[in-house]
Amino acid sequence: MKQDKFLPIGTVVMLKGGKKRIMISGFLASTDTKKIYDYSGCLYPEGFLSSEQICLFNHEEIDKIYYIGYQDDEAKEFTANLLKLEKQINENS
Repeated sequence: MKQDKFLPIGTVVMLKGGKKRIMISGFLASTDTKKIYDYSGCLYPEGFLSSEQICLFNHEEIDKIYYIGYQDDEAKEFTANLLKLEKQINENS
């Protein structure tokens, strides 16, 4: 799947090997191990139910895109800033 990073908030995807769709709800999320993931998400259509059900995943784990979330100029600018931040994080790792 060739798709530009980062997909907008609200995008609904299926991960490779997944059985339930995920809706993207955030970006560049980290864990206690300091690993940084491209996305955070929640189950679709249920949404956020508890902090134990947050899904963290990387762009390359996406198998299929069902719906692309809303995008406007503000979102496009935000995505450009995310790409810059990701580059800085990778350079400092």
